[in-house]
Amino acid sequence: MLDNRIEELNESLESLEEFILPGGDSFSSNLHLARAIARRSERSIVDLYIKDLNNNNIVKYLNRLSDYLFVLSRFYNKNNHIDENMWKK
Repeated sequence: MLDNRIEELNESLESLEEFILPGGDSFSSNLHLARAIARRSERSIVDLYIKDLNNNNIVKYLNRLSDYLFVLSRFYNKNNHIDENMWKK
């Protein structure tokens, strides 16, 4: 379900050429925060299940969840006319 939703949301977004810095309004910032927490959880689970990562649905779910939250924040920002904050080299 998350993969399908990510694809649907991504269809209306421009492809990424640069790294996006978290930001936007409070809702978008909270989506980025939730994404960071999902990534941190994923890393913790990987440490616990390092010997059995290939068949670990928890790790797979947390990975897709963090990707979904990232795409959702981009989608939300686009629909609310909030500029994305791009990393400047």
